[in-house]
Order: sequence, then structure tokens, then C-alpha cells
Amino acid sequence: MIQISNMARKKIKSKSQKEIKVKRHSKPLINLVIVFILIAFVIGYWIGESSLFEREEIEPVDTREVELIEGANQVTVKTPAVDREGNGVITELVVTAMPGTGKTLVDIDSLLFWTDTQNSIRMAKLVASEHLGVNTENYDVVYDLKAEATLIGGPSAGAALAIATVAVLEGKEVRDDVMITGSINHDGTIGPVGGVFDKAKAAGDNDATIFLVPLLQSNEIVYDNIEHCQKFGFAEVCNVEQIPRNINVEDEAGIEIREVGNIKEALEIFYV
Repeated sequence: MIQISNMARKKIKSKSQKEIKVKRHSKPLINLVIVFILIAFVIGYWIGESSLFEREEIEPVDTREVELIEGANQVTVKTPAVDREGNGVITELVVTAMPGTGKTLVDIDSLLFWTDTQNSIRMAKLVASEHLGVNTENYDVVYDLKAEATLIGGPSAGAALAIATVAVLEGKEVRDDVMITGSINHDGTIGPVGGVFDKAKAAGDNDATIFLVPLLQSNEIVYDNIEHCQKFGFAEVCNVEQIPRNINVEDEAGIEIREVGNIKEALEIFYV
């Protein structure tokens, strides 16, 4: 049997106590590091959001007080959205452009729209400038979004905003029987969105004859809610199950669906 001397025991005990102290001290240090990381993240996010607002230079205005000067153009584009209950509704985007100093103005009633919608406005101006080869710094562009803030949350109004911005700067009229959904990318391509079927149905119910959707979104997976009940002894338990179903949006919504990959393709259909 191996025996440990009293001196060896003291050394081992002393070493163990030191390790315990180090561990006790390291735990508060780790917590402190985590707190600093969280603070840095919050500050970084706040700075990022602040820089986004500065970059967009979006100013709230009361559009009723905006005086249209000579050379001003105005375009209205209707676009479907989805409300809080998941129902398709129609919103109006009224865009006005007039000679100015590059200001981006938004109706004061729409001031509380989501940040990603603000980004879509900024992207719409960029795409319009690139598509037309014009300097938007020579224009003041006013966006009047006639909808509740929650209805236009998300990027799905991006393509419609870009269509309206290009048309108003070019002085072209757009068809009122064509609607579109889709996000907008910096190169003018149209990105995917959700709720295509509900939006298509809303478009068809509001006199649209053609509904433009992003590539590969003329078919969609929808979920039917079905109540299923099962008996357990003398009790019956019921729950709602969501059953997936692949649908053809055109057949289900009763409106002509056309897939478009970019703003140029969409404008060819939108222009009168």
C-alpha cells in the first residue's frame, strides 16, 4: 500500500484550495466578459440602425402640405399584403417625384413602418437610378404608403416600390390591372416572398387581371387546418392539424400569374 506523508498531504490540499480559488475567481470574470459582449452587441446594433437611417435620409412629411412644382410626376401602384389574421389585402403606394435636392420624403402617417420597408425604399431609388441612368440627387421623391404599418412590414413591397419609382422618374403611366409582389435586390432582381396565394387572391378580388410573382413562386405550399379527434377511454381529445398541400396559384386564385425575374421584365408588363 502506498502511504502519503503529512507534508505531501498538505501540498495536495494547498494545491486543491488554490484551484478552487482560481475557479471561484474565474466564474465572475466569465460573467463579466459575457456582459461586455452583450453591451457591445447592443451598441453595435444601435449604431447600425442609426447609420441606416442616416444613409436613407428619410424625412417624415404631411403629404397634404407638399406643393407639387412644375415638372412633378405622380404614380400609384397597388400591391397586395397580408394582414394580422393572414388575409390578403390591397395597399396603395403613391410615389411623387419633382425637381429637388435628392430628398426622400415619407408621409407622416406612414412614419412607423418597419425598417426593412425603409430599406426597400432606399433600394428602390438605387435600382431606379441604375435602370434609368439618372441621378436621383436631382429629384425629391415622396412616398405615400396608404396602409397600416404592420401591413407593409417585411420586404415584399420592394418590387412595387421599385416599379413606382422607375415609372415616376421616367414619366410613364402604369396599368391599374397589374399587381406585383416580391422583394427588390440591388441589381434589380426580384427576390422571393411569402403568402403568394393569399396575395394573388386579394389581387384578383380587386380587379387585377395579372399578378406578377418572383421566379418559381407560381406554385406554393399551403396548409389546411383540419380538426382531428381521438377517443382515449371515456374522453375525447381533439386538436387542429396542419396538412400541407402543393397548389398552382393561378388555378386556385383565379388570376393570371406571371413569373418575373427582374424589374425590367416587370416594367414591360406594367407600362401602359
